[in-house]
Amino acid sequence: MEFESNSWSSKLPQGLDVEISHHPITLRCVANLIIAMERLNGGKGFALGRDESLLNFLLESAVEAQTERASSRAAFSSKGEYECSVTDSENKCWVLNEGSMELHAMMLQGGSSYHKVHLNLSTYITPVPSETKARPVALGIKGSNLYLSCITSEGTPTLHLEEVADKEQLKSINHESDMVRFLFYKQDTGVDISTLESAHYRNWFISTALQQDNTKMVNMCQSATPNRFTTFTVQRHN
Repeated sequence: MEFESNSWSSKLPQGLDVEISHHPITLRCVANLIIAMERLNGGKGFALGRDESLLNFLLESAVEAQTERASSRAAFSSKGEYECSVTDSENKCWVLNEGSMELHAMMLQGGSSYHKVHLNLSTYITPVPSETKARPVALGIKGSNLYLSCITSEGTPTLHLEEVADKEQLKSINHESDMVRFLFYKQDTGVDISTLESAHYRNWFISTALQQDNTKMVNMCQSATPNRFTTFTVQRHN
C-alpha cells in the first residue's frame, strides 16, 4: 500500500484498482468512476449494482484507516506561555511546601508575600474542536522543573508536583498519552476568574479548602464538593 500527500491507493486483485481522495464528499463518486474505468478498459461489461457490497467495504476500510491515522496524529500543541499567580475565593495564595513537595493555600500578610508561587502557564491548541471555551493549559512552578499533574492515588484523582527534566516533551502531547496528566482545562467564568479541570480526569477540578479547615493542601475535587473552592483568580504578570 502506498500513501501520498493528497490520496492513497491500494493494489487490488487483477482488473480492479481503487483510488480514493481525502475529501469525504467525493469518496463514492470517485470510487464509482475508477471502478467503471478499470472494468471498461478490460473490455468487460458490468453493473455497479453488483459491486455495491465491495464498494461499501472499500469505502468503510478507507474511512477507518484515515480515522485511525488522524487519531494517532491528534495532539495538544503548545501555543504560548505567560507568568501568573493564583488566589482562591478567600484570597489565599498558593505556596510551595518544599518539604512535602505540595502546594498549600495560605493567607499571606505584608512581608510574607514573597512566598507566593508564581507559575509559568503554557496554553495549548486542542486537537479536537470543543463546544466549550475552555483552553488546555500546563502549569509549571517558575524557576523550577516542577509541573502540576493529576494522577490517581488509591483510586482517586489527586494533584501532584512532578519534575519534568525534558520540557520539550510538553510542547506536543498526544491526546491518548499519559502526558495528558499535565494538562488542565482553564475555563474562564468571569474577569480573571477561572476553574482548572483535569484533562485526564474530567469533572475533577483543582481546589482549595475553606480557611476554617485545617487542610491547607491544594488538591483535586469533583464539582460542587462542599467546603472546597474551585474558582480562582489567575493574575497575569506579563
